[in-house]
Amino acid sequence: MEEMIKLNETTGSQVTEFILMGITNRPELQGPLFVVFFLNYMATAVGNLGLIILTSIDSHLQTPMYFFLRHLAFVDFGYSTAVGPKMLVSFIVEKNTISFNGCATQLFFFGIFIASELFILSAMAYDCYVAICKPLLYMVIMSDRVCWILVAISYLYSTIASLLITINLLKSSFCKSNILKHFYCDSLPLLSIVCSDTREIELIIMTFASFSLVSSLMILLVSYMFILVAILRINSSGGRHKVFSTCGSHLTGVVIFYGTLVFMYLQPHSSHSFETDKMASVFYTLIIPMLNPLIYSLRNKEVKGAVKRAFQKLI
Repeated sequence: MEEMIKLNETTGSQVTEFILMGITNRPELQGPLFVVFFLNYMATAVGNLGLIILTSIDSHLQTPMYFFLRHLAFVDFGYSTAVGPKMLVSFIVEKNTISFNGCATQLFFFGIFIASELFILSAMAYDCYVAICKPLLYMVIMSDRVCWILVAISYLYSTIASLLITINLLKSSFCKSNILKHFYCDSLPLLSIVCSDTREIELIIMTFASFSLVSSLMILLVSYMFILVAILRINSSGGRHKVFSTCGSHLTGVVIFYGTLVFMYLQPHSSHSFETDKMASVFYTLIIPMLNPLIYSLRNKEVKGAVKRAFQKLI
């Protein structure tokens, strides 16, 4: 009788909440992990919000490169915030649950920000290509209008894709269980507890995921191919190093981010290990957003100069 009641409570639209398993079920690790990830989220928030403010107010950073960097910081802060605070709560509550609407909201906004990051990284690669290969036409090609169009397309596409995936996934019947083997609402853990036919939603997810990854990756590869050719044409090693350093930070961020996403989302559904995916998710949802402000600022003299100028004004 109890099994029948539980089954009815987790069927289709009658689902009212999901139970998140979290990062670990070991009680002795809850406290230390809360401290670690609280500091991680604080560093992410301070770093990305600081980068947004700095690139907005400093007159020396009003270029296309820093325009895209500002939006990269925005989406990094966005998807880490979609996941981080709820994950922190899981370490201090006895039963880690999320409402059906809360799950839908988290899935929707996380999808928007993570897809937007792909295309903003691609736009940054194109910006590097124009700066290195067509320097005389740089300000003409990368006008304010073009920059805003590239960012607007990224956000619009990401919103449509995330909305379609969220609606189609959460209208499914969840009759196997309402327990998610994850620390946030993501498409793959939700698919694992769907008892209705998942072929349509799997096709939608794979189509959008593959298109987003492949199209953005192609833009990156083509841009860097032309950049590499331009670098090889430079005779002096000092000149090569100077040109390469222009996009070195971006290339580092791209390799880390795309490597993690390809590992996680382009595996066959049957071969997924949720424990492995969970660790990969921790890396790209919590660690990468914290690292990006460091990657783009520590090796950047203009950002360092802007920080010094900001502190001088405060003093």
